[in-house]
Formats: sequence, structure tokens, C-alpha cells
Amino acid sequence: MSGFALTAVAVAPMVQDVPLAQRIVTETVVPEGMPAQLAALAAQDFTLTRSDITRSIDTPESLLARLGVSDSDVARFLRTDPTARAVLAGRGGKMVQARTDSEGRLQDLVARFPSDRPELALTQFNRLVVQRTDGRWQAQIQTAAYGTQSRLASGTIRNTLFAATDEAGLPDEVAAQLSEIFSTDIDFHRELHKGDTFSVVYEALTADGQSVPWGDGAGRVLAAEFVTGGRAHHAVWFNAGDGRGAYFDSHGRSKRRAFLASPLEFSRVTSGFAMRMHPLTQTPQKHNGVDYSAPIGTPVRAVGDGTVDFAGRQNGYGNLVEIKHASGRSTLYAHLSRIDVRKGQHIEQGQRLGAVGMTGWATGPHLHFEFRVGGIYQDPLLIAHAADTLALDTASRPRFAEIVRSAQAKLDVAETMAGTRVRAE
Repeated sequence: MSGFALTAVAVAPMVQDVPLAQRIVTETVVPEGMPAQLAALAAQDFTLTRSDITRSIDTPESLLARLGVSDSDVARFLRTDPTARAVLAGRGGKMVQARTDSEGRLQDLVARFPSDRPELALTQFNRLVVQRTDGRWQAQIQTAAYGTQSRLASGTIRNTLFAATDEAGLPDEVAAQLSEIFSTDIDFHRELHKGDTFSVVYEALTADGQSVPWGDGAGRVLAAEFVTGGRAHHAVWFNAGDGRGAYFDSHGRSKRRAFLASPLEFSRVTSGFAMRMHPLTQTPQKHNGVDYSAPIGTPVRAVGDGTVDFAGRQNGYGNLVEIKHASGRSTLYAHLSRIDVRKGQHIEQGQRLGAVGMTGWATGPHLHFEFRVGGIYQDPLLIAHAADTLALDTASRPRFAEIVRSAQAKLDVAETMAGTRVRAE
């Protein structure tokens, strides 16, 4: 390199400046007239697609105008045809897509909206197709399965779980699933602390590839991590191939235990399993259960599978439900404002039994909850944590380990999003 530099210095002074030849070319371009351009454009025979969301105040004309369609025949069809009228019937929020030709004539219109059948509401949507057949407009409604896409979110507890999930942009349905998934690990009434964090991977529902604007638009939680009191709890959805999936921790232990941590999703403990001053007699007395403060009407759920042994009114308990579980265990739910089960009925874990009230000897709205083993009172707050869990079989573990690795990678990404709104994966 140094030899090259020396040579360049020696030669450069001997080179004379030679002016470069320049040539300027000017040419006038005359565009074709507008009619000719429009004709050329029309000759391409292209299709335009526009999408919009229906509004509660829409008319056929206003909706078609936003979609770039001006056709009185189509507007009349949407107004008079019994099937096509569903496009604007009821509340707004339907996804509508129109295809037009190069001259703005409607080729077809597709509206997507939730199924009105409760048993299909979470799995299928309605697709209403309006199109011309044999020179006449026709409409038909089809049912189609929702698609899904994964989304990530993360948040920090500053007040309540729902306040934190709202801040993270999570749908309420996902927040409810989180509380349910970790209900056997975390008592959200007394074990939630300011600064606790969560990360979640969940499904967002799509209709023909488009995110749905109705409801929460959320499907199942696929993986989650909840850190409370410095301890991390994990959950991963896994289907072992028997057609029924379940949540497991990262070691393959089922998240479902014999008993939930609490019969209420959200509340606070006002009186624990200990000696206390009785609120009516004002004398020291052993409290054989746990009291949860909650508004009247708050749903009360069974903490475990069992059979209703009693459902009715009983002295100071007021409206009462008692459930017998396996191995001589039983639970009692008192002061209910209403009872939603009957004696002898089989009950599954998490099933609604009634609602919080203040019947019987109650000084305020709350749920009195008892747990007995062999007729002996036990501390309900300790039962769920002591309950055994099931583990995956050996054959399923390799596939489960792969899912855990993938889920953890997504949760690690979600952790970097703490304090931000939810984003698509």
C-alpha cells in the first residue's frame, strides 16, 4: 500500500486536467388525455377490495358509500332480502368486505359476524355472502371455524390483577383465564403483591385471517408465567393426544389440583381460620372457616368435584350449600343470596353453586367457607397447596419438553414488553 501511495504522488502532478464532453438532450413528453388514460385503466379489468365495520346507525346506502359502491339495486336488496338484511340487523361491529370491478360495480359483498348460537359462539362465526347469480342478487349464510394467531403481553401488578391486565391491553377473558389457571398456586385474595409480574401467550381469534372486532376476540391462554413474592409459577397448555388438553407446569405436573385455592375468583379474606371476637356475641370464639368479603351477587364456585349433600337454609348459616368430596372430605358455603344447585347433584370443580349474600347471622355481605376432613375442621387456605397433582406420562414428555422450550422463548420476549400494550407475535 505504501508503494502504491508513493507512485500516485509522483505521477499526479504530471497529469493535465482534460474537460469532459457534455451533451444535453431535451425531449417534450405529451401525456394522453384523461379519457384515454381512463380507458386504458378500465381495459386492465382490475378488482378493488374495500373493508369496513358496520355501525349501529348504518343504512344500506351509507355502508355501500363507505365501501365505494353506488348501486341502488344492491341497496334495495340489502334492505328487503330476509337473509341479506342480517348485514345491518342488530348491533354494529360486523366485518364487511366488498369487491368491485374497475367501474365500481359490486361483484360480491361478504359480512362476517359472531354466531348467534351459544354452543358455537366460541368456535365458529357466520359468513354472509351477497353475490350475483344468473343476473340476480342472492344471499346465503355460511358457518366457518375461527382461526387463531398468537399474541404476547406482559404486565406488573400495581393495584389489582384486572387493573394490570387492562394496562397491558389484555382482554378480560384472558385475565379471567390467568386467575383460573393459577388458582391452585396463588390465592389472589391475599398473595398478590405490588410489583408482582406476569407474562402471557394467548390466542387471538381471526375470521378468514382477520382479527375479529367483537367481544374480547381472545381464545385460549397457551402459556403464562406469574411471579409473586419472588417465586415464579408457570403454566403451559398441552394436549397429550387424548382429545382433552390441560395446563401443566414446566416440569410436567398438572396445574389442576383436587381443590382450588378459593371459592371466589376475586375477594379478600376478612376472617381467617383462628380464634376471633364473634361479631354478634362479642366473645372470643374459634372460627372454623374463612370469611371472604365480596359484593352481593358475586358468583361462588365449587373448589372441587363432588356431590351436593345439602342445599337450603340452615340456622345461622342462612342459605347454605354443602358438598361431599372423595376421601371423607367436604366443603361448606354459607350466607348465600341464592342457591343454584340441588341436593344429590354432581358438581365439577369451578362450577357455580350460588352467589354471595348476607343471609343468616351475617353482619355484612360475605361468604363463609369451611373445609372438613373426616368431620374435622381444616384450614381451607392450606388445603389447595397440599393437594396432590398429576404428572404427564413418560411417552408424552419429549413432545411436552419441546412445547415448553417454545413457550418459554415467547414468554421471554413478552417479559421485555412489560408496561407496553399487547402486540401480535
